[in-house]
Amino acid sequence: MNRSLTRRQQEIYDFLSRHNDEFEHPPTLDELCSALGLSSKGSLHKQIQALVDAGLVEPMNNQRRGVRLVREEDDSTLPVLGYIAAGKPIEAIEQRETIQVPSLLRTNKPCFVLQVRGDSMIEEGILDGDHIIVEQRDQARNGEIVVALIDGSDATLKRIEQTPGEVILHPANSAMSPLHFSPDQVSIQGVLVGQMRSYH
Repeated sequence: MNRSLTRRQQEIYDFLSRHNDEFEHPPTLDELCSALGLSSKGSLHKQIQALVDAGLVEPMNNQRRGVRLVREEDDSTLPVLGYIAAGKPIEAIEQRETIQVPSLLRTNKPCFVLQVRGDSMIEEGILDGDHIIVEQRDQARNGEIVVALIDGSDATLKRIEQTPGEVILHPANSAMSPLHFSPDQVSIQGVLVGQMRSYH
């Protein structure tokens, strides 16, 4: 039993959990009232609102008919937010897909996945086509590999060096030169924490 719920709220939650699959559509308050043998729709609405506040039921709004349990997201999937240049900065593209990521390749903070384009980080073993796992943050320590946004539009993957007057983004490819920017040109989107590669 969830300790923050009253007995009645727990009863409603248990009923929704047990019978979720039996309803063709999420049940309305009227249907729940009759199923639970309650006479007052108003008091049921209060109980449902308490379940919404506890994060167990989705907020009820006019677009959605019926009472829906919050679906637990599969914590092994992360959003894929497009491509990242390991080379010259390319335009940052957001595309919403998800991909399964083993827990050992991520941290317990918010993370996302990008697919690498280019070969500027090959001496770090980061190859074109690899998927990288990035912990979302806006600061990094010198020497970390970061996703940096240049001038608000171009994203690149590089090892960062920060001084009071300059940010230097170092490639891991001896054929390429470091990129030099003023601090106000660079915003950190996240830090590399994992990497995945497919061989097929």
